[in-house]
Amino acid sequence: MTDFQAVAQQFTDFYYTTFDRNRSDLAALYRDQSMLTFESSPVQGASGIVEKLVSLPFEKIKHQVATLDAQPSNERGGIIVMVTGALLVDEEQRPMNYTQVFQLLPDNAGSYFVFNDMFKLIYG
Repeated sequence: MTDFQAVAQQFTDFYYTTFDRNRSDLAALYRDQSMLTFESSPVQGASGIVEKLVSLPFEKIKHQVATLDAQPSNERGGIIVMVTGALLVDEEQRPMNYTQVFQLLPDNAGSYFVFNDMFKLIYG
């Protein structure tokens, strides 16, 4: 059995480091059947997802992960990853809280891809 917690940690570190540096480099993590729901707005397919992420209205971003929980999600070796944290956008000094959930599936080449990605800012 794959160490799902270690995979989730490695994925999360890579995802947010890449997102904060160059969002377009996230394309390799998605496939045509992948789906992103960003603030209740769904997008399907790697190119549409990257287009959405690149078009977000900020220049600089820094994610700060607070919690990470993971579970095996199916008999094919999938992993559900739930992240909570805060993010700083551009020159804003007050962080915004967020939660994000990923379902990772094996890609049959020894790695994983993002099948589902749901992101939501937490207001209040």
